[in-house]
Amino acid sequence: MTAAVTERSRVLAALDAVRDPELDEPITTLGFVSECIVSAAGDARVRLRLPTYFCAPNFAFLMVADAYDVVSALPEVRSADVALEGHFASAEINAGVAARAGFAVSFAGEAVGELDELRRTFLTKAVLAGTDQVCRPLLAAGLDPAALTTMTLADTPPSAQLDRLCRRRAELGLRTDPAAPLLVDPGTGAPITGTAVSMHLGRARVSRVGIEANTGICRGMLRHRYPTTGAGEEEDEG
Repeated sequence: MTAAVTERSRVLAALDAVRDPELDEPITTLGFVSECIVSAAGDARVRLRLPTYFCAPNFAFLMVADAYDVVSALPEVRSADVALEGHFASAEINAGVAARAGFAVSFAGEAVGELDELRRTFLTKAVLAGTDQVCRPLLAAGLDPAALTTMTLADTPPSAQLDRLCRRRAELGLRTDPAAPLLVDPGTGAPITGTAVSMHLGRARVSRVGIEANTGICRGMLRHRYPTTGAGEEEDEG
């Protein structure tokens, strides 16, 4: 294996950490990375694509900026050229990310501020969706919903879904220690108790279904627009 191939693998691994904020999935597995080339000298060229020409520019900006950050942070990368193609705001997004200008400056006169609150909003939805993914099997096995209010993370059976939920909670600054309650308000971190459990589980289910539906739609539109597999994309074996 050549050095360039090894470095490309490391860049793609780094891009696994970049997620579509709405879908809460890596841009690699979604097929959003159309090109990833790394020279022997460590110059990385990454090109991103999206399902439609009109995908929300704030979402797109977050993904391009995050991709630039993770690629340029790699010690083996000498320079990072990260850009979005085939989008109505590609020029503004690419120029803003390259200049490290931020969203508000990149879209001066149109944007009202930076995207921290937007990122937090979608992280909140991801925590809710993750809560449903963890709790559904427990409820299906016959656990009383009220029992969930007394469970801690340590009480919860280990699973990939629980690991993912804990990572999202950590990103929001919520507790992830073993004694932390399983059910918490993602906005405040307060435990869910009493009659609030039914409404909380309902919100969690709606969030999970919404994310899964949007993911399916986006995958379908991307496949229609770009029939080629993305760089680093996991093939569907099922």
